Amino acid sequence: MTLSRNTIFFSIVVLMLFVLNVIFTHNSLTAPYPGHNDFLSRWEAARSYWVDGLNPYGAEASQNIQQSIYGRTATDTEDPGFFAYPFYTVFLLLPLVFTNYAWASAIWMVLLEVCLIVSLILIINHFNWRPSLFLLGALMVWTVISYFPARGLILGQPGLLIYLLEVFAIWALAHKNDRWAGITLAVSTIKPQMGYLIVPFLMLWALRERRWNFFGSFVATFAVLIAASFALQPSWMTDWLAQVSIYTSYTQIGGPAWVISNWLWMSINPRTGIWEVVGGYGHWIELLISGSLYAYLGWLWYQVLWLRKQERFMWTVVMTLTITHLVAPRTASPHFVVFIIPMLFYFRHLIQQYGEGRGTIYSLVVLAILFIQGWLHFLFTVEGEFEHPTIYLPIPILVFLLLILTRQLWWHDKLDRFRQITNT
Repeated sequence: MTLSRNTIFFSIVVLMLFVLNVIFTHNSLTAPYPGHNDFLSRWEAARSYWVDGLNPYGAEASQNIQQSIYGRTATDTEDPGFFAYPFYTVFLLLPLVFTNYAWASAIWMVLLEVCLIVSLILIINHFNWRPSLFLLGALMVWTVISYFPARGLILGQPGLLIYLLEVFAIWALAHKNDRWAGITLAVSTIKPQMGYLIVPFLMLWALRERRWNFFGSFVATFAVLIAASFALQPSWMTDWLAQVSIYTSYTQIGGPAWVISNWLWMSINPRTGIWEVVGGYGHWIELLISGSLYAYLGWLWYQVLWLRKQERFMWTVVMTLTITHLVAPRTASPHFVVFIIPMLFYFRHLIQQYGEGRGTIYSLVVLAILFIQGWLHFLFTVEGEFEHPTIYLPIPILVFLLLILTRQLWWHDKLDRFRQITNT
């Protein structure tokens, strides 16, 4: 009875804090300063479908989106703001389409803040780590205000939700909550470019390890989402693919592999004020880099899936997420919140290596460096409203190199939860 009362009391407090945060966000940010364009495109498309009965990929819905963003039709040099997400995204946004945008974006922003905090707690728990309350508080603040998550909050980027869904799936697998892991991983496919490698890897692993509940719940949930989408909007697949096919024509910056290959041949277009590739051999260099990373990842999957080196499972999961965001044809800097996962592993190691006192100090120093580096890089390179392409490089490359150099640390981690539930 005591536990039940404590749970109820805690739930009431959390709900009150959520509501107060939404009211504060609405009154101080979303009402006086409308924005969150990454959310607006999806919200307006969902509203157009549920309220106006329009095809979210159609010309009328697209016109509604552009009218909401620009107050007019977008020009040829502006982002048209197409929906460009799988149709079942409208199911997720249904609760928010019956209020005005200021309130909807306030609720969404607070939900994304919750996603960041909950993801942090799940990762810490997954790594069997109990940081001091002071360090935990610093991590919570940092995970909201550092550059990549903060930009995601400002834009209303759905990638922060996908980050939570992927983290929850990994956490649930380690705790043998396979059905919930499969359900959340299936829902995470609303943003395919963030999971197009981790989803097949986990599905292949589930088949290899006979985790039928995980595999079955993913397939069943995904099938329901697809079937419901066709039932409500029969043309959604072709409409969606048509928008995806032109996505790269109005998004200027690709993933890190694209940036490495092309940014030396980029310049600001004086007519549009945005970065454009003007020549060079970037395409072939990108193919070489991406092909090499795909081949390397294939070798890592072979080690886990075929040779069953399960001590490498978590490291391979993190490396798969890292390579995803190195080679994805198009990505967004808020997607890089996934690199918080390995960073927390290294913070835990600092505490183990140097003790609570010195380890905490070193961790705080690293947090400060990462915070300053991200924001200074943005502030000193931003061109109008656009990030400089090089902002996509430091953290993904640093994490990739760290994972290679410290792979033995991951493989022999005695606190790895997956060692307890897999056959090694």
